[in-house]
Amino acid sequence: MSQAAEALTAQVAKLPPEERMEVVERILDSLDQPDAALDALWAKEADDRLAAYRRGEIKAVALSDVIAKYQVNTPRA
Repeated sequence: MSQAAEALTAQVAKLPPEERMEVVERILDSLDQPDAALDALWAKEADDRLAAYRRGEIKAVALSDVIAKYQVNTPRA
């Protein structure tokens, strides 16, 4: 971490919790910027997956099966 970042971190650490949270939220908001190149890659991936499904190369999975797979301590059928 740079010296500037270290100094800023030390300053923020002195703030009350509510203000520190506001700083965190603003930093996160600043990172959430649209990325046309990334959006295009995801669109291509989705198109490729749909085409593979239509060609019979991949199968669909029921939403309930996907949810059950990731639920903690839930027995699967």
